[in-house]
Amino acid sequence: MSSNNMNKEQEYKMREEIEMEKNWQGEEAETDYVFKVVVVGDSAVGKSQLLGRFAKDEFFFDSKPTIGVEFQTRTVTIKRKRIKAQIWDTAGQERYRAVTSAYYRGALGAMLVYDITRRPTFDHVARWLDELRAHADGSIVVMLIGNKADLAQKRDVPTDDAIAFAEEQGLFFSESSAFSGENVESAFLQLLEEVYSVVSRKALELDEARRLNGANNNGDVLVLKGTQLSVVSEVSMMETSALRKGTQCACS
Repeated sequence: MSSNNMNKEQEYKMREEIEMEKNWQGEEAETDYVFKVVVVGDSAVGKSQLLGRFAKDEFFFDSKPTIGVEFQTRTVTIKRKRIKAQIWDTAGQERYRAVTSAYYRGALGAMLVYDITRRPTFDHVARWLDELRAHADGSIVVMLIGNKADLAQKRDVPTDDAIAFAEEQGLFFSESSAFSGENVESAFLQLLEEVYSVVSRKALELDEARRLNGANNNGDVLVLKGTQLSVVSEVSMMETSALRKGTQCACS
């Protein structure tokens, strides 16, 4: 191969790499916030199916139990801001409990899922909530989800029981169906909107504090701090926002 041809190939590769870098930077620039959300609950309540329905509008009849932790992302627009949701699906089996607890840290939101046709999965919700609050940020926004609403004829958990628990614990609440897609989108978006509201309020509080302290004269800029967590096998590390916040509790 001649030197001219080699130079042309190298030039082409350089241009290609530059173009890829520009595209990557453009995608990153379009994201205003990255929110980590975890989905927790007993095994076989439909956590992975809810995540798949929201992230990719998919449902698999032959879904297998999650091994350890998996995650998917989806970018949405909330109040003219681009929000990338990193949604972590944690295994419900007892043997993975020690592995998954580390992934709660840095989460700004959580989906706490039970199966409306299996009472024990609802009875275990309190234990999952305790574990979540022990490992996640103390003011994490939590949505209680009663999944498999399409199987209402097999209901084993009255809606009123779930509403009472959500009100007592200060959680949002919704019943949904990963199978039909009912209320899945609205539940996730409600959670992300509340997380955004909390982060926005925190930003305003910090800006006000800086104004009172004269920090604006120093050109300070508010940023979301990043925390890096190790991830088993498939993913080496991730970035999560680590703002502390105050939660507005509601039930719908």
